Amino acid sequence: MTSASALQLGQMPEWDLSDLYAAPDAPEVKLDLEKGAGDARALKERWQGKLAAVGGDGAKLAEAVKAYENLSDLLGKLGSYAGLLYAANQTDPARAKFYGDVSEKLTAISSDLLFFELELNQIEDAKLNAALKHPDLAHYKPWFDDLRKEKPYQLDEKIEQLFHEKGQTARGSWNRLFNETMSGLRFNVEGEAEPLTLEPTLNLMSDPKPEKRKAGAEAIAKVLNDNVRLFTLITNTLAKDKEISDRWRGFKD
Repeated sequence: MTSASALQLGQMPEWDLSDLYAAPDAPEVKLDLEKGAGDARALKERWQGKLAAVGGDGAKLAEAVKAYENLSDLLGKLGSYAGLLYAANQTDPARAKFYGDVSEKLTAISSDLLFFELELNQIEDAKLNAALKHPDLAHYKPWFDDLRKEKPYQLDEKIEQLFHEKGQTARGSWNRLFNETMSGLRFNVEGEAEPLTLEPTLNLMSDPKPEKRKAGAEAIAKVLNDNVRLFTLITNTLAKDKEISDRWRGFKD
């Protein structure tokens, strides 16, 4: 879509996120963050250090997993809202701040939950298989199957917590820098009255007219080349971050 056609269409549609929250400053956002933090502390106090001991008791395990599921749903709702609101306009400082603030709080809350899946994977296979025969826990068998696949690559809880908390300032920050940089790029395309964002410039490369395709490709090549040092740094940093994580966890090439 060119800038001219965008003007003809007028106001473009946006995601309706009101099923999640009415607005970033809606009181429900603060209340749910507070509830999530309180529920995480309560779950940690109730179950930390005890899951392996009740490993063969399907009813108790089901109680714990259900509480964990409910809390995960709440935190997922908050994270989805903040992420989608930010994704809709990554150049808006208010949305970027809201996304950053919520992400930081969710990281802190979920730090209290790291023990849960680690301890579940400490349950002996025979005990877990017996517990999964309980009807309340059998519902979660596919989830347990996936969780078991992670067992060989899980680390000590303190190291997991370090990886988890540093993700906010390491991988997460580099991804955010890339996304915000890409959203802020403008492309001067020959024949267009004003600079375009990335999406309409990419659309030109599917235009039936070869001169349009060429103009779009040349504009993209120029802007990306102007930013090649930044993109190289981001890519190399993320690749090294992944290599460190894979090496510590024992993943093979």
